[in-house]
Amino acid sequence: MNTRADSPGRRYLATAQELIGRLAGEEWTNIQSAAELIAAALERDNAVHVFGTGHSHMLAEEMYYRAGGLVRVHPILFEGLMLHASATLSTSLERLPGLADALLADHPIADGDVLIAASNSGSNAVTSELVQQARTSGASVIAITSMNHATSSEARHTDLPRLHELADIVIDNGGSVGDAAVEIDGFPKKVAPTSSVVGTAILNAIVAETVHLLVSRGVMPEVYSSSNTTVGDADNHRYVHRAESR
Repeated sequence: MNTRADSPGRRYLATAQELIGRLAGEEWTNIQSAAELIAAALERDNAVHVFGTGHSHMLAEEMYYRAGGLVRVHPILFEGLMLHASATLSTSLERLPGLADALLADHPIADGDVLIAASNSGSNAVTSELVQQARTSGASVIAITSMNHATSSEARHTDLPRLHELADIVIDNGGSVGDAAVEIDGFPKKVAPTSSVVGTAILNAIVAETVHLLVSRGVMPEVYSSSNTTVGDADNHRYVHRAESR
């Protein structure tokens, strides 16, 4: 058992804690601005859409049908862009020009909606094109990305604008180039990425701020309960029915 204070696992936890901590300082204005955008959209009865490819799709799932989460969240979840069917196919598809057209034909984004797009590198064609089209449709865009990676000379080349160059609000997850954060003596590659844990913290901070803003304005937002409580199923049933009817 590795009980050393500087063990790789402890260093990872310290790094994740530091990156989450910086959100309350360096990124707080951006988080508050994102909450303002979403609160205003929900007051207008608009919706919030969330999109990511590869592991970033988990951030779209994090906001959807979540205990303590906003009801009017519509994740853009396409199996081909996830990893469970084929990791290599997912990588190919996220770089495929034109795929965003098909996704938005199946998942319309309206004028006044908000799109949260998550991409650590910010370089994939489907994300850039989807964001561009969402903005053309009149939606506001919140980006969650790694500025260290996106602006690095080591980042994979793309002819399209990167996510941070397209969004209205950019929230930097502070992650390292390549995402993995921990070096192991005697091993040539870093391990243990941080984008998922920090991205999840960003989203839930935004949700908390959004609900606070709405309540302070006299608006009671729709929020899911845990289905594993005695009132959860009944409470959520009316929200699910209403969301489906929209």
